[in-house]
This record gives sequence, structure tokens and C-alpha cells, in this order.
Amino acid sequence: RIIDQIRNKLKIPAAALQVPIGTEDAFEGVVDILANRAIYNRGARGEDIVYGEVPEHLVESVSAAREELVTILAEVDDEIAELFIEDKVPTVDQLHAAVRRATIARKFSPVLMGSAIKDKGIQSLLNAVIRYLPTPTEVKNTMLDINNNEAELTVVPHSDQPFVGLAFKLEEGKYGQLTYIRVYQGRLEKGQYAHHVKSGKKVKISRLVRMHSNSMEDVESVGAGEICALFGIDCASGDTFTDGSKYSMSTMFVPDPVISLSLTPKDKNAANFSKALNRFQKEDPTFRVHLDPESKQTIISGMGELHLDIYVERMRREYNVDCVTGKPQVAFRETITRKSEFAYTHRKQTGGAGQFARVVGHIEPIDTAEAPHSFANEVVSGSIPPQYILACNKGFIDGLKEGPMIGHPVVGVGLVLTDGQAHSVDSSELAFRTATFFAFREAFKGSKPRILEPVMSVDVSVPTEFQGNVLASINKRKGLIIDTETQEDYCTISAEVPLNNMFGYSTELRSCTQGKGEFSMEYKRHAPVTADVQEELIKEHQKKLAEKK
Repeated sequence: RIIDQIRNKLKIPAAALQVPIGTEDAFEGVVDILANRAIYNRGARGEDIVYGEVPEHLVESVSAAREELVTILAEVDDEIAELFIEDKVPTVDQLHAAVRRATIARKFSPVLMGSAIKDKGIQSLLNAVIRYLPTPTEVKNTMLDINNNEAELTVVPHSDQPFVGLAFKLEEGKYGQLTYIRVYQGRLEKGQYAHHVKSGKKVKISRLVRMHSNSMEDVESVGAGEICALFGIDCASGDTFTDGSKYSMSTMFVPDPVISLSLTPKDKNAANFSKALNRFQKEDPTFRVHLDPESKQTIISGMGELHLDIYVERMRREYNVDCVTGKPQVAFRETITRKSEFAYTHRKQTGGAGQFARVVGHIEPIDTAEAPHSFANEVVSGSIPPQYILACNKGFIDGLKEGPMIGHPVVGVGLVLTDGQAHSVDSSELAFRTATFFAFREAFKGSKPRILEPVMSVDVSVPTEFQGNVLASINKRKGLIIDTETQEDYCTISAEVPLNNMFGYSTELRSCTQGKGEFSMEYKRHAPVTADVQEELIKEHQKKLAEKK
């Protein structure tokens, strides 16, 4: 069943190299189809391997599986195809070589049997890794020559070349930061100096260890293709180390995050909050942190809800910082739908020189494609002195920063100043700035204001069997289906969905497509929300203001 799924779902030719002896509780070992022998694991942890004859009841199954293996290899490997056409039986060595060639060419997927719980088949799997997968010398890796305009060079995986290594994993241990390094070229020795390419610093390798699960083995040196760990080096995941030469390994592919959460520490003075976030970003390139300039919220992004939950739990356990996560605040906008007049007088007397300014004009909706807002001075009688016009513009911009409805920026508004009045003593820039600010607020209320929400262009790719589920999930989130396109077993759905309704969609998509669906989204435009949503957002904003008081 699993082999059929690999062929049908992943579209990769696959065949078993082993046949299991028994199943579940009766699982005893495996039969090697190529060598035609049984393999049993004995001992407390299956460390002793015993070879034997193929059990009689499996002889036919093994023969049929071998024929199937040869047939599939003949479709992906020329040498086996020639033998198959000539009706010749390939030798064991020829089959091993064909499996290796097809696997490295990614034309074939060998399938092996075993049980981690029962400690059976582990050695066979490791032997297959060594036998069928490429060695470091067979893989082409590239690095960049920083001194030569980042020209691409091929890494030579030999120990007699200049040292080049990549830090690919960081771990906080009892001795401080443990940095895992994969040596791509040259040799790294205990006591030598390595150059951190990103910072330009030189670090001494005081201790070099080879990791065996959670135990360490001190070593004097490691060569090309090996993995080692170092202590006390300040670096990030993906950094390059060399012997002083200006080379840098190609950047690792880091997928875009699929989910974001707002993160707030329960204790505002938590000193370890930023320390923990910086640490996690160094460890994991897929974990992103940024401060939203509008909402002032700390936003964390990652590859799934579980991914982010683990980091929140680690902050509590390792750094004693309890945090509250929530839905990120959406960047709403406010706008107007009709022209509205204003005539506002600002008068304030404080004992000495007071404040006086009167502004007259109107606000009107404009097309945001040209500019988010506009200011026009149509005062012709000189009733507002020219030196105060700039202050009026500043007052208008102050009013745009925080809308009266829900406190979000106002867009799509043009203010036209037509008349006004000034006082020779009491008028000032501050007075006209304040007058224009409150005049805009007053006119805004009579302009039938609307709240705009960001609408995202969403592309979902799923197997055709889940098309109905995905369409239903998009409709449930008030999305508009734009297009659907089907190619073989997959379909791509294009839709426009409000960003406010997209929270948690990655989890829902995984659950309704058995983890086979994926989606991407990008900002399309801002569009008016429905009347009920607008009313709900205003009530929510007023509730927050009341709580602050």
C-alpha cells in the first residue's frame, strides 16, 4: 500500500528491496531480495545480525518482488533495460549498481522494511544509505568568491584544500552555545584559527567534538564531508567559516513563513524577552520576528502553529518569560464616501496671548491610486496669512494618522481650504494646526465614513479529491473564487479573501487536505468591510478606549 502511494501520490517509481518476515508482533526480520537471504536481528537491542535461508512460505513472494524490482529498474536504467530485453537475469552487483544510479538520478525510490521499536532492519537501512546515496565527492556544492564579485565556485570536497565549513545548527547546552559545522572542503583541526566570514572575526578552535546522539567524542581533526561541533562561538545558523580565504557558502533555502502570531510578555519588564527572541532567530532561519510599526505589536512568524507553540513554551521553560499569543492586528484603513463641509473656529484664552484660528473648506473622496491624501489651498482673499498654510497642512496630516472610527490611518481623503480668519495677536502656527485637526475630525463624521480592510490574493494548490473541501473553506471565510485550474491530479484555486479572515487557515487547509494542500497569499488592495463588521470593529475600539481610561 505504501509503495503504491509513493508511485501514485509522489509520481516516483518505487519498489521494495526487502520482504518482511511476519508482521506486527510476529515481525522477526526481513528478506534481502537482491542477495536472496533472510536477515534477523538478535540480542537485547538487535545489535547481532544473523543471516539465514529464505523461509519456505516466502519463496514465491520474494521471487515475485524481485521480478517487480527488475521490471521497474528496467524502466529507469538503460543497463537493466538491455538485460531485460535480452531476457538475461541481472547479477546482484548489477542490481546494486542500477539501484544506486537510479536513486542518485532521482528516478527511483528504494523501499526498505524495519521496526525502530523492535530494533530490526536498522543496520540494513544504514547499509543502504552508504550503498545507494551519493558520497560528498559525488555532490556538486557551490560557494561564492567574495573578492571576485561573488563569482560562483565549485567546492572541492578533499581534505588538502583550504578549509570551508557551514554552521547549520545551534544548540544551547550546559557548556554554552554548541555549533554544529559541516566541513565542505579542507580540514578543521583542534587548536587552529577559523575565520567567521560574516563578522570577519578570527576564532580559536579550542575543542572539537563529534556528536553521537547526545554524547560527545573529542577528536583532533575532521575532514571534508564530516560533521563536528564547536563550543563558545558566536554565530547564526547558515554562517560560513574558512581558514582566512574570502569564500562564502551559498545561502540555504529558507521557505517563507506560513503563519504569524502577536506575542506579548505578561510581565512588561521581562528582561529575557528580547534575549530569547534573538537566540531563537539565530538558531532557526525559518523563525522570524518583527515589530509592526502600526500596532506596535511584536509579531512572530513560522512554519506552523506547532512550530510557534514550541518556541513560546521554550521561552517559558528556558527563559522564565510567560507570553500571551494572539491574532495579529490587521492593518485596517478608514476613508470617506462623500463630500463634507467644515467651518471650525479654534479659540482658547489663557490669561496672556491666547489661541485663535478659523478654517473653512471641505473634504472629499479622492482616488488612492494617485496619492493616499491631498491638500489644496484655495484661500484667495488672504484671510489666512501664507505663513499659516503649512501649519494647516500639518494639522490635516495629524488627523489622518489616527482615524476617529477605530484609530487606524485615514486614506483617500482630499482637504480643500477655501477661507478662514486670523487674529493679529492670538493667531499662531499651533492655533491653525489645531483648528485644521479638529475641523477635519468634525467633517469626517458627516462624510459617511467607511472602514477598509486588506484583501489578499490567495492561491491554493491541492489534489483534485479535496477541491470541494477547499472551495467550501474559502467560501466560509467570505472569499471570492476568481479561477480554478486543473492539471492531472492537482488543481489550483485563485481567490480573493479578506486578511482578517485568513488567520488559522494554514492549519485548516492541512486538516482538510491530509497535509497535501499548500497556499500562498499576497496583498491585493483595501476594500470596504460589510456594515456588520464595521459596527463590530467600532464597538471593539470603543471598548479598548474605555479600558484604557
